Amino acid sequence: MTAIAVPVRSGPAAALRGWLERAPSGLFGAYAGLMTFGTYFCIYAFRKAFAAAHFAGVAPVLTVEYKVALVIAQVFGYALAKLIGVRVIAEMPADRRIAGIVVQCLIAEGALVLFAVIPAPWNIAAMFVDGLALGMVWGICFSFAEGRRQSDLIGAMLCASFVISSGVMKSVGTLVMDHHFADQWWMPALTGALFMPLLGLCLFGLSTLPPPNAADIAERVERVPMNAAARRSLVMRFGPGLAALVLLYVLLTALRDFRDNFAAEIWAELGLGDKAALFSLTELPISIMVLGVLATLTLIRDSARAIVVNFALIALGLALAALSSAAFVMHWIGPITWMTALGGGLYLAYTPFNGMLFDRLVAASGSVGNAGFLIYVADTGGYGGSVALLLLRNIPGLRLPWTSFLIDAGIGCGTLGMALMIWATIYFRGKIGRHARPA
Repeated sequence: MTAIAVPVRSGPAAALRGWLERAPSGLFGAYAGLMTFGTYFCIYAFRKAFAAAHFAGVAPVLTVEYKVALVIAQVFGYALAKLIGVRVIAEMPADRRIAGIVVQCLIAEGALVLFAVIPAPWNIAAMFVDGLALGMVWGICFSFAEGRRQSDLIGAMLCASFVISSGVMKSVGTLVMDHHFADQWWMPALTGALFMPLLGLCLFGLSTLPPPNAADIAERVERVPMNAAARRSLVMRFGPGLAALVLLYVLLTALRDFRDNFAAEIWAELGLGDKAALFSLTELPISIMVLGVLATLTLIRDSARAIVVNFALIALGLALAALSSAAFVMHWIGPITWMTALGGGLYLAYTPFNGMLFDRLVAASGSVGNAGFLIYVADTGGYGGSVALLLLRNIPGLRLPWTSFLIDAGIGCGTLGMALMIWATIYFRGKIGRHARPA
């Protein structure tokens, strides 16, 4: 799967592409990472700003709290898009990527306008459309990163975007409401519109990226669209190991989404709900940590060894999530430290699944294909699990306070996840030999 998005024949874009083809690999990786980071950072303006609002006083929908119903609708649309993306992303030609992102963002912004115009609870349908529109953007963005010697650096910067952007967008949404630029209904659409110029600039940057060169292909194998037979062959080859990884990703996605979507309610229960900056301040150190750790994986040339290191980082993240939650219950740490440590653990475990791990798996297998297919297989299960967790939390008799539910889920996910990680490590170490790096 090549990384070029649209033909660039002349003008500033062609000159920039020529410069990138000659640039040192580290500089190229930083540029590509910045463009992918900026693109997906802006996507969160359309996806997560609504979570800053409480929607207090809005009647429940079939006994489900209105905001929970909004989240379920959006995540259900997002999960459906992931299912569709298993085929679409795997087969998407390079020259349709930029246009695909533009169309999806315009549909999402239109859905947010409808959300403001249509009265509750009927506007829940608009949030479903918003999720459906945005569910394939991640796979398109990562297709610009995969198959390169600098994929780990680019992927880490891309993944850092969803770590920091969620908190930033909720902070922006809160400020929009606090300064009376818009009420809770129009705030999501206004926040999305604010980030459209930056999105356009970053998409231009993506369009100038040259495809992987010969050295990239020699080390990471060629990336091409995958038909049904190729997808089936890859799943059959690594089925048991992939099943363990997907199940773990289901747990991580559900817990990460719960913490993310209901951060406003959790902070309110912790007595810190009036501090809009907390959304960003607790995510920034997480972003720096995850980016720094994962970016160093680009130094590991052997992809089989890199897979084992990815597994170790995932296990470390799971342990941090479980232990920090237990420490908070025992009053050894305060709420800000707990939320930061829990977020750090979740993102350290969650982030490799969003690109770097599967990129290395394709490279270590020696099979021509793309990582987007594996990412979307995992994502389909992951966001289905997110919906299931939301429904579980709202079952009568199980409707625990937000904070208590998050603590229990953090400990449970960390414990079960460690068992799955041990199995996956044993399986893949026996299944994949070293993919020799070029001399």
